[in-house]
Amino acid sequence: MTVTALPAATAEATDAAGTLARAVAHLKGLQESAGWWKGELETNVTMDAEDLLLREFLGIRTATETDEAARWIRSQQREDGTWATFYGGPGELSTTIEAWVALRLAGDAVAAPHMRAAQEFVLANGGLENSRVFTRVWLALFGLWSWDELPNMPPELIFLPSWFPLNVYDWGCWARQTVVPLTVVATLKPVRPLAFGVDELRTGKRPRKNLKPWTWSGAFEYLDKALHTYAKLPVKPMRGWAMRQAAEWILARQEADGSWGGIQPPWVYSLLALHLLGYSFEHPAMKAGLKGLDGFIVREQTPDGWVRRLEACQSPVWDTALAMTALHDAHVPADDPALVQAADWLLGEEIRVTGDWAVKRPATPPGGWAFEFANDIYPDTDDTAEIVLALRRTAFPDRPRLKGAVERAITWVQGMQSSDGGWAAFDADNTRELTTKLPFCDFGAVIDPPSADVTAHVVEMLAAEGLAGTTECRRGVRWLLDAQEDNGSWFGRWGANHLYGTGAAVPALVAAGVSPADPVIRRAVAWLEQVQNADGGWGEDLRSYRDPAWVGKGDSTASQTAWALLALLAAGERESSTVERGVDWLARTQRADGTWDEPQFTGTGFPGDFYINYHLYRLVFPISALGRYLAPESPA
Repeated sequence: MTVTALPAATAEATDAAGTLARAVAHLKGLQESAGWWKGELETNVTMDAEDLLLREFLGIRTATETDEAARWIRSQQREDGTWATFYGGPGELSTTIEAWVALRLAGDAVAAPHMRAAQEFVLANGGLENSRVFTRVWLALFGLWSWDELPNMPPELIFLPSWFPLNVYDWGCWARQTVVPLTVVATLKPVRPLAFGVDELRTGKRPRKNLKPWTWSGAFEYLDKALHTYAKLPVKPMRGWAMRQAAEWILARQEADGSWGGIQPPWVYSLLALHLLGYSFEHPAMKAGLKGLDGFIVREQTPDGWVRRLEACQSPVWDTALAMTALHDAHVPADDPALVQAADWLLGEEIRVTGDWAVKRPATPPGGWAFEFANDIYPDTDDTAEIVLALRRTAFPDRPRLKGAVERAITWVQGMQSSDGGWAAFDADNTRELTTKLPFCDFGAVIDPPSADVTAHVVEMLAAEGLAGTTECRRGVRWLLDAQEDNGSWFGRWGANHLYGTGAAVPALVAAGVSPADPVIRRAVAWLEQVQNADGGWGEDLRSYRDPAWVGKGDSTASQTAWALLALLAAGERESSTVERGVDWLARTQRADGTWDEPQFTGTGFPGDFYINYHLYRLVFPISALGRYLAPESPA
């Protein structure tokens, strides 16, 4: 790959060319022999704590697993004794509680300084009584919290038809796959005591409840009391049938790799539910589920010994699409073996079967791609849009094969448009907010409404395919125009945060025909200029999801700087000093091996609650930004 053939009219362009060449070489070196890329998906220690607790409950925890996981958990504790949900973030109560319990399981003494420091933080922030429901579910499994003090989720939920409020398809796909097995677990109320207690973390205060019946939250708390009464009745004629139906629903959604949805929460709760229903470890579903978890383990040798951590999810399909786009933007030939091989792998990952999305869109034929290695039941529009954008620029030798997959994907994505004109990730019209009022839903997003970043990626894909004039694309553009924030930015649902949303929306709108001179685009440019850091980069702390004071503010990162540059370049700002300073920041901060350091988390799972550090973001997005800077014309 050579970038030197491109015009380099300024010192910034020359530096950018060298920076880009080193980054491309590094990215190419990360490609797997099968054609895919996958960076680690780093989250927080709740994954590791809950993995140990799962294995303890199932009776399969080993000393080696415990030692390595505990070593990792200890390494992530901060000086104030807390654990956070993202790098540099504030201490988080439930995360700290779960880490403390896991370390007690590993044998750490209550009186140890690091345990005392965690205890003090927990008590100062309301203790166990103030923790999230999911944390208390884990405690209840071991008799450390009463099942009667948890919200009741009856398995009869499985019988509600899709048109009825609070049916399982009112939940986002990740939430419904978690809730169904949890209804089984919470109904059976298992207790397997540990050799230690958690009284050190209790304040003795009862959690406050909102028993105002004229509010939805209050009404649902009264409903919860009624459900608890129903659960105590000696005769519940539908209970056994509901449990069997729930088990069948769970089994029908296990993926080929043994997972459920390719993500940790439904995976572990499905294993718990099946185990409690009597499925042995030798049952194919249990066997595949437990074996599949091993593929999500990252082991690493440190000066203190081996550590073990669990990825909450894996993102090879997403990473491969972004890597391909980065190489295209970097002017790598369209027939380069790396691109052709990656395209071949992606085409093999196309989903041709119907999943839960068809409940809302039964007439839409299947197509598209998922995020993970094996997740046929839940393709998503975001991955699908990005993959089409990558595939269409690749000189793949079997053109009919590629063309067929792209056409099916476009048809599926168009069919997944929500009634308001936007696109969500996994479902259409999954917007019933009543679900969010349930007392069970105190952690993470539980519905999947349209978002600016996903809608932008779909609009950009449709425009690239010559479909900017279609009704679907024009409605998507209108949705984006209406979603612009007062400050000129867009909210980022799946990336942090307004920098991600704006970095997606501006290129999409311009690709769809909005003039760079349009006031919508100029407001976005003005906002990006305003929030540029003094060092020339951009960054946005994840606290911006809950505290507006953090919007557009944070330490400069490679991925977020790239997102800002992608928006500015699409808006025609290549010659601006703002862009030059951003490019200079990328050149100055690049490591000798061609990538960038980025300990900050810039990916989002649940806004306000769960965050991700995609280890490939720090590389693929800067490559795209630098490539477009050196060749400012729009991608072909």
